[in-house]
Amino acid sequence: MTTLIIGGTGTTGSRLASLLPQARVGTRKPVLPGHVRFDWDVPATFEGALEGIDRLYLIHPVGVVDPAPVVESLLARARLVRRVVLLSSSAVPESATGMGALPALVRALPEWAVLRPSWFMQNFTGDHLVAQGVRSGEIVTATGDGRVGFIDAADIAAVAARALTDPVPHNADHLITGPEALSYADAAAIITEVTGRPVRHRSVSTAEMAERMASVLPAEFAAVLAALDEDIRGGAEDRVTTTVEDVTGRPARSFRDFVKRTSSE
Repeated sequence: MTTLIIGGTGTTGSRLASLLPQARVGTRKPVLPGHVRFDWDVPATFEGALEGIDRLYLIHPVGVVDPAPVVESLLARARLVRRVVLLSSSAVPESATGMGALPALVRALPEWAVLRPSWFMQNFTGDHLVAQGVRSGEIVTATGDGRVGFIDAADIAAVAARALTDPVPHNADHLITGPEALSYADAAAIITEVTGRPVRHRSVSTAEMAERMASVLPAEFAAVLAALDEDIRGGAEDRVTTTVEDVTGRPARSFRDFVKRTSSE
């Protein structure tokens, strides 16, 4: 079997690539052996990236409100691909258009899995707006007291690796969370306790959050993300599952352990 990891240098893709070292890594700027050019904005790159591929880790183009047409175009060209593992989201309901239309496209394949992770723990590190808030001492969201089952991207990658390589296809939706649901205030308190750096959470209105995000993202996409914060405030992400342990045989990493590990790096 030959696997193509789309977004293979990204948050989950890079971790999956380390678990599947023989996989082909699709990226806009291939510089390493095993990397191949893949660019959602350049469909001419699809054919070369897919050549000889029978399994696919599929991440839709980021920042596109309706990625279904271009994803459908890719799958139409993936003539040898039998198994597709789609990275979706626990926050995205199924729909006829938009990101919610992608699971139905994948289920048309003989072998498939749809990963529906909750919000990434990695949002608290790197360049994410939440991470910027951690560094400034104030995380700003529109989530109120709503709780989230934050999940480590390494655990998502571990589930993806099994879904791609298990002899029997999963043909299932996997709702993936960490072991506990936390509010952003809870998360800020854990960061403060573990690192000794004071961090607090401030909740704002959905409209204000959309405006803040629009300073760094397209306005339409910022509005979508702010609405997801509102859903969290209403309890949409207040849940935990045992999917990581059920699929991989080990429990998901806790947020406290994640903070301990990343704060010492």
